[in-house]
Amino acid sequence: MRALTIIVVTADAERLRGALVLAAAQAALGGDATVFLQLDAVALLRAPISAPRDAAHRAAGMPDLATLLDDARALGVTLIACQSGLALVGLSAVDLPAGIETGGPVSLMQKLGDDARLLSL
Repeated sequence: MRALTIIVVTADAERLRGALVLAAAQAALGGDATVFLQLDAVALLRAPISAPRDAAHRAAGMPDLATLLDDARALGVTLIACQSGLALVGLSAVDLPAGIETGGPVSLMQKLGDDARLLSL
């Protein structure tokens, strides 16, 4: 199975939610999955992690954003916060939830294999 890398480029919690669902599905099927939060999207990792539509998702029997993030990590999804994004939104690596890596676009591109699928949300 080809690896899947999803880049989230805006601070839109629903885009991150979609990226996490796709990445978790990939991981559940045994594939490698990475979600890279670039620039303003890194703000979505500020504690406490929440999204405006969390209550609606919980009411529909779906996980809130924080739970979805935890579930994706438990399945082995790699989460990377952009180093420039950390600076942009006033966070540092110690402010991130456990298990989230930091890196930049160059290191991300170096990790991609020839058969990787790359999506941007």
